[in-house]
Amino acid sequence: MPMGHDWIIDVLADLTTFSKTNDLPLLAVQLEKAAFIASAELSLQTAHASPVVFGDDDDGPRSVFGGAG
Repeated sequence: MPMGHDWIIDVLADLTTFSKTNDLPLLAVQLEKAAFIASAELSLQTAHASPVVFGDDDDGPRSVFGGAG
């Protein structure tokens, strides 16, 4: 999960707890689904990310996995 985006999972968990505590079971189910989807999408973003590094050469940025960035 990308740094800086994991907070959304915490917020959804807090809302799920609130809905369960306050007898809102349908909302709790939907929030659990939303948390699952958010986690999956954020994981996909991380999997597809290609970190770019800048070196001292004149070739410009390049991926740490090889090739151009």
